[in-house]
Amino acid sequence: MKNIVLTSIAFIAVNWVFAQQNVPFTLEDRDRLIKIEQRLNEMEKRFEQIDKRFEQIDKRFEQIDKRFEELRNDMNARFEQQMNFLWILTTIFITITAAALGFAWWDRRTMIRPFETKTKAMEEKIELNHQEIKNLVGTFRELAKSDNRVAEALKQFNLL
Repeated sequence: MKNIVLTSIAFIAVNWVFAQQNVPFTLEDRDRLIKIEQRLNEMEKRFEQIDKRFEQIDKRFEQIDKRFEELRNDMNARFEQQMNFLWILTTIFITITAAALGFAWWDRRTMIRPFETKTKAMEEKIELNHQEIKNLVGTFRELAKSDNRVAEALKQFNLL
């Protein structure tokens, strides 16, 4: 593309020179054309060098983009690791809390159970004693019908 542009510029320049002069082609014109061609070749080489530099810059940009992508992936992986670590810590905290509450509830239940059994046993004994006392007072009342001393003792304690 550049060659075509440079060639067309050279062609236009040469035509313009010839259009300005109605003089036949001379050795000076030939030398000028050779110099212009040399300059065009130099310009073409410079453009090729510039193209190579642009390609190198494009490669560097691609490398930088790859590096940024790697860094982004590394950051995402690190963030994911941190989130997983936080989830693990949260799970451990919840487990420890649940275990402590469960142990406290179990401990209370096991501590209260012996008291419950002792209380039930004592209530049964009291019930038995209460029944025996009723039977004993009933017996004394029967005895008080035939014995005055027993009747006076029962009256003294308001049992008759």
